[in-house]
Amino acid sequence: MIGTLLSLTTVLALTSVAATASDNWPQFRGPSGDGHTDASQIPLSWSPTENIAWQTDIPGTGWSSPVIWGDRVWMATATDEGHSLRGICVNRKTGKLLHNLEIFKVPAPDSIHKLNSHASPSPVIEKGRVYFFFGMYGAACLDSESGRILWKNEGLKHDHGKNGPGSSPILHRDLLILTCDGTEHRFITALDKNTGRRKWTTPRSNDPQLEGKAGDFKKAYHTPSVIQVGNHEELISMGAFRLSGLDPMTGRELWWIDIPGFSNVTKPVYGHGLIYLATGFMKPEMWAVRPGGTGDVSATHVAWKVARQAPQKPSPLLVGEELYMLSDSGILTCMDAKTGNIHYSERLGGDFSASPLGVGNRIYCFDQAGATSVIEAGKGFKVLTKSNVGDGFMASPAAAGNALFLRSKTQLFRVESRAGAGS
Repeated sequence: MIGTLLSLTTVLALTSVAATASDNWPQFRGPSGDGHTDASQIPLSWSPTENIAWQTDIPGTGWSSPVIWGDRVWMATATDEGHSLRGICVNRKTGKLLHNLEIFKVPAPDSIHKLNSHASPSPVIEKGRVYFFFGMYGAACLDSESGRILWKNEGLKHDHGKNGPGSSPILHRDLLILTCDGTEHRFITALDKNTGRRKWTTPRSNDPQLEGKAGDFKKAYHTPSVIQVGNHEELISMGAFRLSGLDPMTGRELWWIDIPGFSNVTKPVYGHGLIYLATGFMKPEMWAVRPGGTGDVSATHVAWKVARQAPQKPSPLLVGEELYMLSDSGILTCMDAKTGNIHYSERLGGDFSASPLGVGNRIYCFDQAGATSVIEAGKGFKVLTKSNVGDGFMASPAAAGNALFLRSKTQLFRVESRAGAGS
């Protein structure tokens, strides 16, 4: 991680997945869930004949990001049009396929949105264990070396509304925390990571206000975060039309803010005492809100809003004093993180689902056609390089050692310079 960007409290709040960024990439958006790596030798550019250590065909279809611990790279996939939900593992150094394991057999899978897959939630990994979540079909824990299934929980029923799953799990202490926002049932739940049994479940507090809305207006695909606020921890969770702060150990809702969006996909980032979030589909906006408080803090805790070019899928990225957001249509906006004042808003071109990656003073953006644009961080817009490889990126990147691990629609690539080879 970039030391000046991360507070010690954020790191402490993620102790269960804490790891050196150069060694492991344990969850969606990295060790601290903010999309940063401290790797110093990741190349600026690559091509099919340059800076590709290996590429491996990945069976099935899945937009889950790779997670990495030691010499194992795990991701989720689905085959047989969603009837078989699987865990895939490859060797980090060689790209050799080590495991292709069925976790859930689905007799009658729901349909999915054209931009989604049956295996979009990213796993979360720690030493010896990797955890999968396939939305309403269930969660499971596998031995990360042997692939043996240690437990499964299929009692997490909620309707995806024929759009498929999207929320990735997180680990916090001995809890596996899951977002289960469907068209009929909406709740956040924590499982005992050792047994898969529920420790707590909290229904969405705005369920009464959602009554009468169409099903698609009730659901969300949010990946939560745990942050430190003063002397206590808060679980930050976003559902349709509401952002909530909860006690992560009990699930008790501490505060909430009403927001103008649903089908929320992006994962917020936290810094400068503010939570930065995109509000969801319909008319996405970027908001900065202060955590803490009690009950409804909608009128008091919103610091600023930007109503133009906010993303629906790519998560925001905080680099020092600037916040970056990448719209689905490829417009990169740089803002003052404390005030929301816009420094620039420039078109990269392409369509985007993957979240950007921060590498030192560079920002890597991966589009749905396989192009990567590298932008210099700062108040001025400067494209450093553009590269193209693979058949398009729906999954967000991972980084370990001095290598990038890029999952395209059909393959996994290890990208590294000669100087960083072998790590």
